[in-house]
Parts: sequence; C-alpha cells; structure tokens
Amino acid sequence: MALIETNFDSVEALNKAFSKDVAQRLSQGIQQNGRASLVVSGGRTPAAMFNQLSKQPIDWQNVDITLADERWVDQDDAASNEAMVKRELLINEANRANFYGLKTSASDANNAVEELNQQLEKMRTPFDVLILGMGEDGHTASLFPCSEQIKQGLDTQEPSDYIAVTPTTAPNQRMSLTLKRLLQSKKVFLHLTGEAKKAVLSEALKNDDPLEMPIRAVINQTDVELMWAP
Repeated sequence: MALIETNFDSVEALNKAFSKDVAQRLSQGIQQNGRASLVVSGGRTPAAMFNQLSKQPIDWQNVDITLADERWVDQDDAASNEAMVKRELLINEANRANFYGLKTSASDANNAVEELNQQLEKMRTPFDVLILGMGEDGHTASLFPCSEQIKQGLDTQEPSDYIAVTPTTAPNQRMSLTLKRLLQSKKVFLHLTGEAKKAVLSEALKNDDPLEMPIRAVINQTDVELMWAP
C-alpha cells in the first residue's frame, strides 16, 4: 500500500483542484452504479473545500453523504460536524444530496451504534470517496490512540461499522466508523494543511504501530492520496 503525495502551493489551489477531483469521482460512481457515496470529515480544514465542492454541477440527488465521525453533541453546538457540513457543503448545487447524520437522540453514543449500522445499509458501499483528516496525535476519524476503544476500532475483524469512542485527550464522546469500514472505500484522501500537520504525518510514516498513531492503520492497509498545502 502507498501514500501518494499531491502538494499544492496554496490552500486555494488545493481546494479548487480537490473539489473538481471529488466531483468527477462521484459522477463516475453515478454513471457506473446509479448512485455514489461520499464520506467526509469535520474540523476546520475541509470547510472551504466543501464550499467549492458544493458548486460543482453534478447529479447531486444521486449522491449520498455521511460523516467519518461525529462528536456526540447537538447541532446547535459549535463542535458539531453535521452542522458544519450542512453549512458549508449541503448548499448551492449540493443541497440536493442525501445526507445521513450520525448524531441520534440517544444520550450515550453506545446506544446508537446498531441504529447507525442499519442506517449505513441505505448507502452505496464501498464508498466512492472517503476524505479523512488527522489530528496532531495521529488520530483519524475518531479513532484516538488515547481511548480504551482503540483496539476494537482498529480491528479489521470487528463486526460493527461504527464504534462509540471516549477520548481522554479531547472533549466529547464520539461516534466513528471503524477501520474495517473506512477501508471499504474506492478512493481514500487524506486532507491536510500547514507545516505542523505535515510534520505529524512524517512522524507517522517512520514507524508502523497503529495503536500509537492510528493514521498508520489506514496508510498501511490501502492506497491513500495526501492532498496538502502549506
């Protein structure tokens, strides 16, 4: 498996090229299968790219979108990934896409796992496009190295598509796709900006222990294309 590096001179150039690439892959998925699926990550990094993607003239009504992970907070909370996606991506042309959120009415994320497993059956899999981010501790999705659930989340024999995670170095309980399900993607992107994140990735590539830096589990088991700008 390999990490393919695609570097850009600016975030603006990255967002323009990245949004067109994702749109093209979704269009191909629609042409081949009638529907296409896109899995995105939250945080600050993808917001501007999402805005660019939302303007791409593709058949959005046949695109299903969901999140790789979610903080277990309501949509009116600033930490909600769903709120960011609805604000930045599900607008313009992309307002016709079908979105599957992860936050349910359950007070504890553990009690929502089975419901979300069933919800995922409505989406086309393997995912056409998966866009991951990475934290400064090497976590991706909400597979945190500090959590008690990390071994379960990285177990490729884990039967569940989702896992409830309680990180000890970050706020909020989380819901995350398991590594097994993340790997079931036709195209995996790692979207990073800034020298600090590039340095974290360089550190991750020096060793193989996924429990120390979970991003390694993805890179070591499938082809990943890094989309990076300073």
